[in-house]
Amino acid sequence: MSGTTEPVTVAPAAQRRRLVTETVLVLGVSLGASAIWALLSLIRKVTNPTPLAQQTTAMNTSRAPERPWLDLAYQLADILLPLVPVLLALFLLAQDWPRPHRVMGFDLSRPGRDVALGLVLAAVIGLPGLGLYLLARELGVNTTISAAGLPDIWWGIPVLILAAVGNAVLEEVLMVGYLFTRWAQAGWSTIAIIVTSALVRGSYHLYQGFGGFIGNVAMGLILGWVYARTRRVMPLVIAHTVLDVVAFVGYALVAPHVTWL
Repeated sequence: MSGTTEPVTVAPAAQRRRLVTETVLVLGVSLGASAIWALLSLIRKVTNPTPLAQQTTAMNTSRAPERPWLDLAYQLADILLPLVPVLLALFLLAQDWPRPHRVMGFDLSRPGRDVALGLVLAAVIGLPGLGLYLLARELGVNTTISAAGLPDIWWGIPVLILAAVGNAVLEEVLMVGYLFTRWAQAGWSTIAIIVTSALVRGSYHLYQGFGGFIGNVAMGLILGWVYARTRRVMPLVIAHTVLDVVAFVGYALVAPHVTWL
């Protein structure tokens, strides 16, 4: 366990239900709500006459292509506004710790080791993840993912990189740093925390198809196990950022020249 983190102790029994309720409410205004929309999206897609594998899920799309400055404003809002629940989670944790980022290891105290571990995790998750996506699509249980639909404009790549960072901070700080802390306070076992968090992670990716669900559950299990061992969320943020940068920017650069994506 890293010496940069602060200890998490189980709360008194009278407070545990309130802590779980708090996590449900935080999820309800963030990734939990996304899970409901993702489930509805999956239902719509599987009940569509077009087979699932022949449907396309578009990500990072243009919102106002005829007005680039307004499109950029939309993209930045799409990146920044979802981070408000992260600030809410940190604010709530600050009721118990004056420096909540230290509790989850969301800091720059060990950049070398965090980057190294993050890159290893990105490789361990990314390569099998791509294989799983291609297999799921061939089996007809996943949509085709169009990971970058922005116009060819100067701010396109920077926005995709910012989107990757935003996704990583939102998911890892909220789904791992915050939830693992609160559920540990509520007296949950480590296994229950890891599995529940991974299932929630998979559920808000259901809009991609069943392959997206399975792949992200597996990712959640790996990252949850690593966090339980290290009590540092920063390597997870780095790994997630690398994965999304490769997916978003790589798709934008490679997809026009290949057919298998």
